[in-house]
Amino acid sequence: MRILIAGDWHSELHEEVVAHALSALGHEVKSFKWHSYFSHRTSLLATILHPWRRAQNKYIFGPLISQINDDFVAEAERFRPDMIFVYRGTHIHARALAAVRDASPGCVLIGYNNDDPFAPKQPKCLWRRFLEAVPEYDLVLAYRHANLSEYRAVGARRVELLRSWFVPERNHPVILSEPEKAKFECDVVFVGHYEPDQRLEYLEEIVRQGFHLRLFGPGYDWDPVIKRSSVLSSLAPIQLVWGEDYNRALCGAKVALCFLSKLNRDTYTRRCFEIPAAGTLMLSEYTEDLAGLFAEGVEAEFFRTREEMMGKIRKYIREPARRHSIAAAGHRRVFQDQHDVRARMMHVIELTNNISISR
Repeated sequence: MRILIAGDWHSELHEEVVAHALSALGHEVKSFKWHSYFSHRTSLLATILHPWRRAQNKYIFGPLISQINDDFVAEAERFRPDMIFVYRGTHIHARALAAVRDASPGCVLIGYNNDDPFAPKQPKCLWRRFLEAVPEYDLVLAYRHANLSEYRAVGARRVELLRSWFVPERNHPVILSEPEKAKFECDVVFVGHYEPDQRLEYLEEIVRQGFHLRLFGPGYDWDPVIKRSSVLSSLAPIQLVWGEDYNRALCGAKVALCFLSKLNRDTYTRRCFEIPAAGTLMLSEYTEDLAGLFAEGVEAEFFRTREEMMGKIRKYIREPARRHSIAAAGHRRVFQDQHDVRARMMHVIELTNNISISR
């Protein structure tokens, strides 16, 4: 199958792993990336115009957006794909998808979005064009259950759930070297972004009770917050971790925390698969959704309150045998239930093959 993957492509975590998985499954994959349209260039004129490019990217308007859509249509006409997979298609207009549909009647148009465009606190300007385009896709893949009916309500032809995934080549148990232990070893780790929910207070309590906490994530949103915290200020500046360092950060901890995004109304997240895949005990906020994926106290642990979180941290720091047993069971579970990216893409191909296109 010839597959065109379109997306922002600003990181290696999203479109790139999808492309690798589909290629590994034997498909011919081509990429269309729009992040480069907004990247900073070295000429004086480009430097002067950079704020204008950034504004177009943020608010999804202007000549660069039009250029992206024209180029997207042209690339589809050149490549003649059997399927187009648009990853978080904030920048792709309905008119572009309609043009591709007219030019390639047999091509299946798939839209996947890991964010929640319907969440009350999401910026409307970011999702306006994407939601307008929803009816043009043959299949919309929703990250969370709540979005299934919401996509149908805005005109989706067909909607299916596609959960996030882990990448076995990136998320796996490793033994840390001594220098790596100095950088990553700890009692508890949290890797993720800041949101104004309970996570700051919960992390403060972990340090307050004497446990060694490491925190990784985007410093631009963590640093202003923790610098005001008498308990966590010594952790600043917070650093992002990518690739093997991300995996080492998970493997270096006895317990890895998982907080869920309230902005996206998440009931699970990608780290719910990556943490067990790394062979570390996951301690996550409780949801019924997660409890249906992992047996509590057997394959993962959950907390409903700060007190319950602290009790379970104390328990599993003191009981390494039990901690290792649950971590090992969680590791088996994510493989048995096929939460890896290649299995997810096999499911996408199955869905594609079952779509009857009438145009």
